[in-house]
Amino acid sequence: MLSMLQDTGKEPRIGVYVCHCGLNIAGVVDVEAVRESARFLEGVVVVRDNRYTCSEVGQKGIADDIREFKLNRVVVASCSPRLHEKTFRTLLEKSGLNPHLLEMANIREHCSWVHYDNHEAATGKAKDLVRSSVARARLLQPLARTKGRVLPEVMVIGGGVAGISAALYLGGMGIKTYLVEKEPSIGGHMAMLDKTFPTLDCSLCILSPKMVEVAECENIKILSYSEVEKVEGQVGDFRVQVRRKPRYVNEEKCVGCGDCAEKCPVKVKDEFNRNMGTRKAIYIPFPQAIPPAYVIDEHNCRYLTQGKCKICQAVCERGAIEYDQTSYVETIEVGAIIVATGFQPYDPRGLPQYGYGRFPNVITSLDFERLICADGPTYGKLKRPGDSTVPKRVAFIQCVGSRNKASGGAEYKIDIDEEMGSSAGSRDPKAYCSRVCCMITAKQAFMVKEKYPDAEVYVYYIDMRTAGKGFEEFYQRGRHEGIVFLRGKPGEIEEKEDGCLRVVSEDLDSGCILDLVFDMVVLAQGLTPPEGLVEFAQKMNLSRSEDGFLMEGHPKLRPAETAIDGIYLAGCVQFPKDIPDSVAQAGAAAAAAAVMCSKESIEIDPLGPVIDDKLCIGCKLCEMLCPYGAIKVELTDKGPKAKSIEVACKGCGVCGASCSTKAITMKHYTDSQLTAQAKAILEVV
Repeated sequence: MLSMLQDTGKEPRIGVYVCHCGLNIAGVVDVEAVRESARFLEGVVVVRDNRYTCSEVGQKGIADDIREFKLNRVVVASCSPRLHEKTFRTLLEKSGLNPHLLEMANIREHCSWVHYDNHEAATGKAKDLVRSSVARARLLQPLARTKGRVLPEVMVIGGGVAGISAALYLGGMGIKTYLVEKEPSIGGHMAMLDKTFPTLDCSLCILSPKMVEVAECENIKILSYSEVEKVEGQVGDFRVQVRRKPRYVNEEKCVGCGDCAEKCPVKVKDEFNRNMGTRKAIYIPFPQAIPPAYVIDEHNCRYLTQGKCKICQAVCERGAIEYDQTSYVETIEVGAIIVATGFQPYDPRGLPQYGYGRFPNVITSLDFERLICADGPTYGKLKRPGDSTVPKRVAFIQCVGSRNKASGGAEYKIDIDEEMGSSAGSRDPKAYCSRVCCMITAKQAFMVKEKYPDAEVYVYYIDMRTAGKGFEEFYQRGRHEGIVFLRGKPGEIEEKEDGCLRVVSEDLDSGCILDLVFDMVVLAQGLTPPEGLVEFAQKMNLSRSEDGFLMEGHPKLRPAETAIDGIYLAGCVQFPKDIPDSVAQAGAAAAAAAVMCSKESIEIDPLGPVIDDKLCIGCKLCEMLCPYGAIKVELTDKGPKAKSIEVACKGCGVCGASCSTKAITMKHYTDSQLTAQAKAILEVV
């Protein structure tokens, strides 16, 4: 490897490279003027402008200049360093320079993109940014990287179709994988579906073999009924604390015979069937569950709540019932983490004008899936929850909770049992499109016509968004089968005395007001971030986008990565996706994690703090504020002193900014460097 340390005693010899970025920058900023203004700055020995500095030609030009002009600093005025800082650091390293002797001026996002209507101001600002970058570059110092270990194991958090797919990809590559699922069985929401669009394949016929494959893969360990409590460490060396909840049933001994559930005297609402059926206090979530072991509901079991009963233990011939099981925390060390925690359905009680929770015959699209499914509460017969009759007129209402920022009608004052429906989803309507709802409704409307050809089916929609392979054809097929699509969203649903539902809406295509009565109304609920994602993101130090989902590293170039090295995304935890897109991203995340775990060691950027023991007073403020746990105050012979954990540090600078005694100096972001940059940008030229 080339030497990472240059002679800092030499005078700065800076090369400045201003990028046109096609017309992204040059269409607004006068690149030639910016180039000429930089020519006379202190320490600058060469200035050039390039159409695309990041291109092979542009990079070769910089490399040639480093050799010809003996450059020891490089300033690139182009796009955000988030996009290409790594590119240019690699270039410097290959050219014999320390990669940290690079400074980037963002004249695209910060100039041309935000000041597109004022070319003169954008050009002036670009000159200021380049001048300040050169001032900081003069004071840059070479830094040496350290190496950290890489553990060849991966944790996948979330056992839905995305998590299952990611685990199978990794397990197939021979990588030890831990699949963590908070529910008693893997499968996620896909296990609740009857059929998938646009092929109308049985959902579990697709998913169940994959679930079995996970269970049989020797490289995959399923941690069901478990939740992540804490994550420490860094890329290549994460320590994850997983809370293992008690099943009160020994998974190894249980053979799923069902004798315990048959004799159990306690019946409760079945959440898997959307509370439209019942289950016992000892139960298996669904017939194809993996692991195929029963679990005891500790909140409803008579023995665990009242100290009496034990019928299940008495009838279990294999002795699988273990009432003495307790919750415990297991620490697992892995090199990479894939987050695939999915979504939760929007709770339509946030829009009470539709009557969900008040009118029994208003259901959600997920409720419909369980009703129409052969192993659902009605064994595949579509029956009204209110009176168990077969509906002859069914309406579907699109965009319930999506593409809507309204308050949901605060004038409705209703008290609804919290156990109704799912445990839910945010009740705050979302502005974004949930992507899958149009096709879910088209599929379900078709399924009604397929099972009951004489039924009248209406779909109220804003726009039908059917972008996908075979999607438009499927939608048109539904129209040919007699499904009526009405462009117009009802404002309110009224219940009649017989349980039927009155829906009034304008048909925007004809301009007519339609006043229709239906036996059942299905609300196409949107997809929202999963419950507890805020707290989970804080544990993982992950950022969330404005819509509440986890944010990717880059929307175009790093869609399966996060800003935290070694942590990847798969499925709907990033934003709503259908099954094929979720599986595709799971493959991308698995590939990225496999690349990371195939390395023997990893180089860690040296952007952490330098702590002066003479100035440190051990106040612990830096330790309390560090979001990565990278600073600890330890007792030494000189008293309590802060110590940096270099491999955990992300160089955010919170510790340095908060230190009242100025005992902490951030590498690459020293006070002198930042002060020089600020003074330069404030100069009157």
